[in-house]
Amino acid sequence: MKSVFITGANKGVGYETARALLKNGFFVYLGSRKIDNGLEAVDKLKTEGLDNVAAIQIDVTDQESIVAARAEIGGKSKVLDALINNAGISGGGFPQTALDSNINTFKGVFDTNLFGVVRVTQSFIDLLRKSTEPRIVNVSSSGCSITLHSDPSWEFYDHKAAVYGPSKAAMNMYTVCLAYELRNTAFKVNAVDPGFVATDFNNQNGTDTAENAGVRIAKYAMIGQEGPSGKFISEFHNPETGEIPW
Repeated sequence: MKSVFITGANKGVGYETARALLKNGFFVYLGSRKIDNGLEAVDKLKTEGLDNVAAIQIDVTDQESIVAARAEIGGKSKVLDALINNAGISGGGFPQTALDSNINTFKGVFDTNLFGVVRVTQSFIDLLRKSTEPRIVNVSSSGCSITLHSDPSWEFYDHKAAVYGPSKAAMNMYTVCLAYELRNTAFKVNAVDPGFVATDFNNQNGTDTAENAGVRIAKYAMIGQEGPSGKFISEFHNPETGEIPW
């Protein structure tokens, strides 16, 4: 049975990604900043007969918490087949202005959305290296595409997020570098956009469901060796090829 660790998985897109992978035969380590929320999510999944799941406490801004999560998962399994870096914060409501947003808000968002991904990836890479088909999915957003946001004809051109967007754009660059470093291995590393989804993250604004988004994210934790690596994927915006510009 393959295993996956998903950060920020107690609700929303992370929860639905866990649900999708459980239905595809994975054992899911469900990461949650507050363990009680994680345990509640696990209980909810088990009511559907999805039993191969365990809650893991993790705060991606706290290295001690990450080390503890790595030790806990390592004590249960010597191999991790997939890592989904889903935990993220917006930094407040939208839109966000480039001139008025507080520098401490920038720091907090980058600490989770970029540095958290780096911390977790570096801490779990040893378990991933033991898999025959390791996968890393960094949950991104089309809203951080510099190319799209530079195009006045893009449908979301006026929806600027001066704090959140740069944090995810930086994470995308980390994804490119990570995929490059692992290019001669069995790893597949991609940045994947869940789409414009109605969740708490978006104050329930969105044109698609978290369930559909979870299926899209889960797909790239399961791709075969013929699948892409080092790509920016949004099947929500480009259902034909999936790839969108950085």
